Amino acid sequence: MDAQAPVSDSSALSSAAQPILTVSNLAVSFRTARGLLRAVRGVDFELKRGSTLAIVGESGSGKSATARTIMGLGGPHQQIDSGHIYFHDTHHTDSQPIDLLALSRKKLISDICGQKIAMIFQDPMSTLNPTMSIGHQIVEAIRKHQRLRRKASRELAVQLLEEVGIRQATHTYKQYPHQLSGGMRQRVVIAIALACNPQILICDEPTTALDVTIQARILELIARIQREKNLSVIYITHDFGVVARVADEVAVMYAGQLVEKGTADDIFYHPVHPYTCALLSCVPDAGIDSDRLYSIPGIPPDLVYPIQGDAFAPRNEYALNIDYEQEPPEYRLSGTHTVRSWLLHEEAPELDVNPILVQRLRQMQERAVDVAVHEQD
Repeated sequence: MDAQAPVSDSSALSSAAQPILTVSNLAVSFRTARGLLRAVRGVDFELKRGSTLAIVGESGSGKSATARTIMGLGGPHQQIDSGHIYFHDTHHTDSQPIDLLALSRKKLISDICGQKIAMIFQDPMSTLNPTMSIGHQIVEAIRKHQRLRRKASRELAVQLLEEVGIRQATHTYKQYPHQLSGGMRQRVVIAIALACNPQILICDEPTTALDVTIQARILELIARIQREKNLSVIYITHDFGVVARVADEVAVMYAGQLVEKGTADDIFYHPVHPYTCALLSCVPDAGIDSDRLYSIPGIPPDLVYPIQGDAFAPRNEYALNIDYEQEPPEYRLSGTHTVRSWLLHEEAPELDVNPILVQRLRQMQERAVDVAVHEQD
C-alpha cells in the first residue's frame, strides 16, 4: 500500500462548495457514577450548503452525542473539553461565523435551535406531547420563533402538514399523537422541524422505529423537502442502506472519533479503514454467494477508560503492533478522502481484504456502470 501524507484537520476536505457548519476538534465528555465518559474525541467535519452528510457507526460511537452538542441538548452532565462549532448563516452571507459553543444555552435555544438548525429524533412519541393536539404543537413551534398571529399560525400549520404528505391535514390538525400511525407521527415531527424554515436539518435515526416500506417514504420525503428548500442535512445512522440512499458525504465514527471521511463514492467503492470495511461487509446482500452473514468480532471499548493506541485494534484482524501503542494519524488519500489508520503508513504490509467485501464492491461497481449506461440510453 502506497504511503500517504498525514493531514492535521478536516480543512483538506474543503471544496468549491461553501460550508454552512464547521466542527473543529470537538471533544465532549459526560460525568457518570463510574467516571468521566469521553464520548466524542477530537471530531472534525464540514457540512456543505445544500448537501447531505451521513455520520455512520455502531451504537455508542458518539454520533448522537455530536448531534446533540450541536443543538445544545447535551444535558447537565455534559462537559465540552475542546473544540468549536461554527455556523455560517446563509441568510446573512457577509456576517461572521457563529461559534455555537460560545453561546449561552438560552441564546442557543432562542436564536439557533428550531430557527436556524432543527432536529428530527428517531422516536416521534418521545418528541410529541401526548396531551396536546397535533395542530397545537405545530402552532406553538411557529409562534415561538415567528411573529405571526394565531390565525396565520394555524393556516401555516395546516400548510406544513400538507407539505409533509398528510392528505387530510385539517383533520390531522385536530388529532392527538396516539391517534396516528408511526409514519404519520414522524411526518408531524418533520412538519414541526420545518416550522421556522431552518437552514440545517439534523436527522437522528429518523426511520429506525418504522417498517421498511414507511422508512423509504420518509427518506424520500426528507429528500424532496431538502431539494425544495435547499436544506443542508446531517443524518445520524448505523444503517449503510440509509447512507446509500441519501448521502453526498460520509463520516464513519468509532469510539468517539471519525476514522474515515469521504464522498459517498469514496466510502462505498474505495473503503480503506478496517472498521468501514467491516461495516460494509455486515450489510445483507442477496447477490453475495455466501450462506453466512459477516459480523464484527468483539465489542466497542468502554470510553470511561483511557484508550491506548487505536481504539479499533482489539477487534481488527489486521491490527499492527503500533496500533496498541500509538493513536494513528489521519492520512489523505485524495482531496475528499481521509483515513485514520496505521495501515496507510509506508512501512505497513499489504493486506488481504475480506472476500465478501471484495465481491460486494465488485458487484456495486458493476451495478453503477449498468445504471449509468441505462441512463444514457
